[in-house]
Amino acid sequence: MKMIDFDSSLEFDYHWCGQFVPPSSEWIHMTRDLTDYELMIVTKGTLYISSENEDYSVSEGQYLLMPPTRFQHGWKEGGATFYWMHFSYNKGTNDHSFLEKDYDYTPGHLVFPVQGKPASLDRIIILLKQLMDSDRRYREVTLNRYLVGAILAEIAASAKTFQNYGRMIKGEQTFADICDYINWHIQDSLKVYEIADYFGYNEKYLTTFFKNHCGISLKQYIINEKTQHAKALLTETSQPVSQIGYSLGFTDSHNFSNAFTHATGLSPTKWRETYNIHNNFNK
Repeated sequence: MKMIDFDSSLEFDYHWCGQFVPPSSEWIHMTRDLTDYELMIVTKGTLYISSENEDYSVSEGQYLLMPPTRFQHGWKEGGATFYWMHFSYNKGTNDHSFLEKDYDYTPGHLVFPVQGKPASLDRIIILLKQLMDSDRRYREVTLNRYLVGAILAEIAASAKTFQNYGRMIKGEQTFADICDYINWHIQDSLKVYEIADYFGYNEKYLTTFFKNHCGISLKQYIINEKTQHAKALLTETSQPVSQIGYSLGFTDSHNFSNAFTHATGLSPTKWRETYNIHNNFNK
């Protein structure tokens, strides 16, 4: 199935729209040259329509976006009820792109199959009705243009490629939220299972998810963050090593010292002696 690609930074120009109710089940679409884009959303029956090179059967709940073509016609009788909308793109140049179905999503582009069944059909129809009302009441070019873009964006948001991108973005946000949570609770004795419970995930799933995003385990990330905080406290304050360990959620100074030494190669005391900024400047 062809994927059509619109750059959303370029303008859509509204021409007209409406709802078609067939006079009989023997109705067949007229033959004509289609000089702009036509979006058709079938709400009852099946629409049998052809472009210059391809026949389409558009069933109830489906849409078809037909680009300009020299020979649009019905290829079979059928009493289909559908909403329709005509528009042009990029100042009438209509220079869209066609992409392969396995392309990578690009932000700022509206990309979707020329035919499909959107999950948000009701939302699209509401926008179409709003466009019909806007055109009848105001005939305001800018408002109509934005509504055309909103309708196409709603269709694009239902496409599998956008859904995959949305899941990726959600994953990045979840990863950022976990990192923020650790930073806000750095003084606590953080446990992986507690973080998993907080975010509503299985511990094993969260561990795998985090490592896929970060390259290290969640447990190691927590140790690394606590170590970074400990470095600052060791070099910028005169707090005892044991107090620093307790302030970062370690149960005793021995556990803190072991974790710090394993992460840095130096004990907390040796680190302080080597990197204490105040001492170095006062020597």
